[in-house]
Amino acid sequence: MAPPNDSQATLALVLGILGIVCCGLLAPVAFFIGNASRNRIKASGGTLGGSGMATAGFVLGIIGMVELALGILYVIVLIIAAASSHSS
Repeated sequence: MAPPNDSQATLALVLGILGIVCCGLLAPVAFFIGNASRNRIKASGGTLGGSGMATAGFVLGIIGMVELALGILYVIVLIIAAASSHSS
């Protein structure tokens, strides 16, 4: 019988998906919860499962954070471009 999944692994996966699909601010949360869950699963010595879900949430958190950073950078560039076009 497979060990029970760590509940934080499931949470990391859900937050990672939501962080990419609709709310980028959830991506860093998925990253940190996924990392903590992966460490907890490794330390459990096989009594906890869900390593794949925790890793997926961790990776989705990284991808979501990159998307979030690029979005913020894009907004900053737009603001600078708008400010420079109004001042000339």
